[in-house]
Amino acid sequence: MNYEKYLEQNKDEMIASLQSVIRCSSEQTDAVHAADGEVYPFGEGVQKAFETFLKIAEKMGFTTYNADNYGGHIDFPGTGRPVKNEEGEVVNYEKPKVLGILGHLDVVPAGEGWDFEPYGASIAEGRIYGRGTTDDKGPMVSCLYAMKALKDSGYKPQATIRLIIGLDEETNWKGMDYYFSKVEKPDFGFTPDGDFPVINGEKGILVFELAKKFSQTRVKGLELRSLSGGTAANSVPDFCRAVVRNQNAGEAPYVKIREEITKFREETRYKIHARGIGKSLEITTTGISAHGAKPEAGLNAVSVMMKFLERLNFVNEDHNDFIDFYNRYIGFCLDGGQLGINFSDEVSGSLVFNVGIAEMNEKAGKLTINVRYPVTLEHEKIYVTMAETLERYNIGLIKEKHQKPIFMNADSPMIQLLMDIYRKHTGDMTSQPLVIGGGTYARAAEGIVAYGAQFPGDEDLMHQKNEALSLQRLEQMTKIYAEAIYKLSS
Repeated sequence: MNYEKYLEQNKDEMIASLQSVIRCSSEQTDAVHAADGEVYPFGEGVQKAFETFLKIAEKMGFTTYNADNYGGHIDFPGTGRPVKNEEGEVVNYEKPKVLGILGHLDVVPAGEGWDFEPYGASIAEGRIYGRGTTDDKGPMVSCLYAMKALKDSGYKPQATIRLIIGLDEETNWKGMDYYFSKVEKPDFGFTPDGDFPVINGEKGILVFELAKKFSQTRVKGLELRSLSGGTAANSVPDFCRAVVRNQNAGEAPYVKIREEITKFREETRYKIHARGIGKSLEITTTGISAHGAKPEAGLNAVSVMMKFLERLNFVNEDHNDFIDFYNRYIGFCLDGGQLGINFSDEVSGSLVFNVGIAEMNEKAGKLTINVRYPVTLEHEKIYVTMAETLERYNIGLIKEKHQKPIFMNADSPMIQLLMDIYRKHTGDMTSQPLVIGGGTYARAAEGIVAYGAQFPGDEDLMHQKNEALSLQRLEQMTKIYAEAIYKLSS
C-alpha cells in the first residue's frame, strides 16, 4: 500500500484540523437546551468539539453517526471476508467485522499557570500547545488522518473501520454507555489514549468520597472558614486555598500564623503563602499537577495544606480531627499504605491512591479519592480494610464509580502484532507491553487495548498545564496508526 505518500501530503492539513479541535474548550459543563430544541448533554464546548470533528470527517467523504449528541462514530465501511467456491472464485462476502478505535474529545479543566492560552492551539518550537493535545484530541485527529490516508490510497478494508467518539471519558462515561445502547459494540480494536508500545492490562478504578459532618461550636477563637483544592478526581491538585478567621485575638490576630507559615516554608521548601482578606487570612499552597494514575509525577497541594494546618489549633475539634485523619492516614502516601490498603500483585504492581478534590467548610469536610487497584484484587477488600479507621473518625464513605480491571495476555496475536508495528516505526526493541493504572475506553468493549499515544521516555503532560504535543510525534504516531488500522482490517 502507498498510504504513506498520502500521510505526507495531508500533514499540514492534519495540523490545522487539530488546531481547530483544540480551540474548542471541551470541558464538560451542565447540559444545555439549544434554541432549536436539541440537547447538548455535556455542554456547548464539548458539543462544539464534537460537531467540528464530525464536519472534518464528512469533508473527507466518511459517513458519520451522531447518537443524540452523547457520542458518535466515523465509518470506513468494510467489504467482509470473501467466500470462495471450490474453484477459488469469490461468490459472496461475510458480514464485515468492526474494528473499533475508541477515543474522546472532552478534556479535564485547563487550570491556571499556562505559558500559552490553553485553547489557543499555539505552535512553538515544534510543539502544539493546548488542553487535549495529548489526551485525547491529538491522537483522535491522528487516527482520523490515518484513515484518510488509507482511503485516499484506494484501500478496501475487509473489516469496517469505525472511529468511535466519546464525549465524557474524563468524568462518568454516560455518553459511551448511551452510544452503545444504540450501536453494537465493535469486535476488536484499540484506543489511542494510553502509552506505547501497547497496554495489555489496566488496573481497576474506584472513585469514592470520604465525608464527615462537623458539629457546631459557640466558642470564639481560630476558625477554619473554608478549604478547597482540586478540580477532578483523576488529577493531582496543584493548588489549595484555605480561609481562617480569628475572632478572639486582639489587633494582630495572625502574627503567629504568619510566623508558622515562614517556618513551614523554610523547613519543607513547599510553596505556601498568606494574605489578609478583610478580617480573615487566606492561606494558599501550590503543588505540581499530574494525572491521577501517576501521582508520583506531581505534588498534591492539598496534602501540603493539611500538613501545615496540623500546626494550628481550631476551636472546632471536628476540624482538627478531620485534619488529623488526613495526615495520619493519607498524607503524602501514594499507595494507600497508611490506610492499610497498599495491595499489590506481580502482574500489575501496587495500588495507587490519589486525593483529587478536597472541600471543607463550617458544616462538613469531603475528600474525593481516586484509587487504581491491582488486576487480581477483589475491590471490596479495599473498603473492608478501611472501614475500622473511618468508623473511628466518624467518616462516611460514598461510592461513586467502579471500573473493573482488564487484562490481555502479552503473547496474544493482537498484542504481538501491535508490538511489531511499534518496533518497526521506532526502532525501540526494549520496551515491553504495560499494565497501567490509567482507565481508558479499552474497558468499554471486549477485545480492545490501549495503543499509544504517549511514547516511552517523553514527558507526560496529560492533565497538566502547558500540555503539548510534538509535531514530530504526531507524524510518527499517525504512521503507526495507519499501519495498525491497515493490518487489523485486512
